[in-house]
Amino acid sequence: MEEKVFEIIYQDEYMVAINKPSNLLVHRSWIDKDETRFAIQILRDQIGQYVYPVHRLDKPTSGLLLFALNKDTARALSEQMQERVFKKEYLAIVRGYADESGEIDYALKEVHDKMTDAKARTDKNAQEAVSAYERLGKVELPFAVGRYDTTRYSFLRLQPHTGRKHQLRRHMKHILHPIVGDTKYGRGEHNRFFREKFESHRLLLHASSLSLKHPVTKQELSMKAKLEGVFAELIDLFGWADDTDFRQSSFILK
Repeated sequence: MEEKVFEIIYQDEYMVAINKPSNLLVHRSWIDKDETRFAIQILRDQIGQYVYPVHRLDKPTSGLLLFALNKDTARALSEQMQERVFKKEYLAIVRGYADESGEIDYALKEVHDKMTDAKARTDKNAQEAVSAYERLGKVELPFAVGRYDTTRYSFLRLQPHTGRKHQLRRHMKHILHPIVGDTKYGRGEHNRFFREKFESHRLLLHASSLSLKHPVTKQELSMKAKLEGVFAELIDLFGWADDTDFRQSSFILK
């Protein structure tokens, strides 16, 4: 089978950004020990050089993923992340009608994996976690899911201000608007409905944009990763495309 070739959104001699598909690991993990395909390996083969991951996306999350092309750039970008210079935005479809906008300030305890974090401390206090959201659209569908005759969903833009593991997924669960397709924190009946009615077999969470300061030139760099596949089809089906085009990847360097 021919190896997946990524859409490259931005590339120079210091870093490269791709649009990662859903259900692909960034790197090898004992959590999915039988998995044989990883973004790092595929991208390395595609561009013919070693890459250094700057941040992570969960396996089921699609979207913009940034890699450094040398250790010095990786270190500089990691420092930006720690200093919260990075500005990230995500798109998500969630259960129910969310408020038009809001901020979730809800501390989260570390999430540990049984195998990889077997020796990690479990008595640490919850860590600060803040996320903002804006509702871009809503829809009511004439299908009974659970105890109601109709079912409602919202299309959100999410902005994590901190970087805790599974932060957006856990925060949306906390405010009772779990992300559709989330098998860990979501609602099984809604996940099944989307699988059976719309053939959506993925987490409907997409890393849509990333802004940062170029680690060498110090220019402001903003990048966007387009929506593809069933996620883009659902945006059309529910009438949420409107004036905003989520089908174009782009970058602006200034």
